[in-house]
Amino acid sequence: MNRRTAIGALGAAATVVTRVRAQQPGEPAAPDSPRFGLSAPKRTAPMLCAYSRNMARIPYAELGLIAQQIGYEGIDLTVMIGGHVDPRVTNVDLVRAFESIRGAGLEVPMISTAITSALDPTAYPVLYLTGHSQIPLFRMGLWQYRDSGDIRQRLSQCRREMTQIVNLGQRCGITAMIPNRAGEYVGEAVWDSQSILQSIDPRWAGYIFDPAEATAEGGLGGWETALRLALPRLKALSLQDFYWTRAGGDWQMTKCPLGDGMVDWQRFFRIVSEARFTGPISIAMEYKPKDEPGAMSKDLDFARKQIQRAWGQTS
Repeated sequence: MNRRTAIGALGAAATVVTRVRAQQPGEPAAPDSPRFGLSAPKRTAPMLCAYSRNMARIPYAELGLIAQQIGYEGIDLTVMIGGHVDPRVTNVDLVRAFESIRGAGLEVPMISTAITSALDPTAYPVLYLTGHSQIPLFRMGLWQYRDSGDIRQRLSQCRREMTQIVNLGQRCGITAMIPNRAGEYVGEAVWDSQSILQSIDPRWAGYIFDPAEATAEGGLGGWETALRLALPRLKALSLQDFYWTRAGGDWQMTKCPLGDGMVDWQRFFRIVSEARFTGPISIAMEYKPKDEPGAMSKDLDFARKQIQRAWGQTS
């Protein structure tokens, strides 16, 4: 889809958003199952992608070229306030960002958003343009437990919101992914988000799984239980590493380069490879290195070696 087609299609966006707000999710005629990437051949190992927030100061027009030079195969593009594309002006920037990244020879297998409700006025334009640009996956934002009172009631509320989001995503041909974020977030333990997803078609909703966040929540064995729960719906991975530090009497996660922390990478990748996962891997960098390009290159090299060991190949 070119820019002219995409921008013209947005003329109907306001009408459709109003309709989504007014209706309960129904059973729309579903398009074909989302594809991985733009006419990408069937992969036999995961695609290594840069999380675009790692390069926050680089304009989106230059993202693809720089990531390609570092050695990445794709980009996980941030489409959120403060990200590379502001969701309030998607008709100006989003398709241009996709075109510039693909013009550098990289894929955009997924985007990362702050979407947690189909009633968000930016949700339809973002999902429509992304899905119709043949990008199959989007990472959702975070629901919080804080001050929610009854946990079961909160999960029921999230289940309703998830159903509406999936209905909207299905109309746009794009699959939603719930992240597992340590802390007071829905999905931090995976069992809770499992209850949200259990009645939803797995073609249209699943997980983006982060082993560092799972290790922080699950300790020695809980991360593996969470991963095995997520595997049947695993759509993408987000890679980080961490160790615990104490500050002012409180323990906190300190993010660090891949391989320098507490994640059991060998066991993690063995489980994922045995499940024949070949989706995208987004490499995050929430620590603050002095040499950012060098740190990105080092993390990429670490991940590539793990894939070579577990899958026996790189593509």
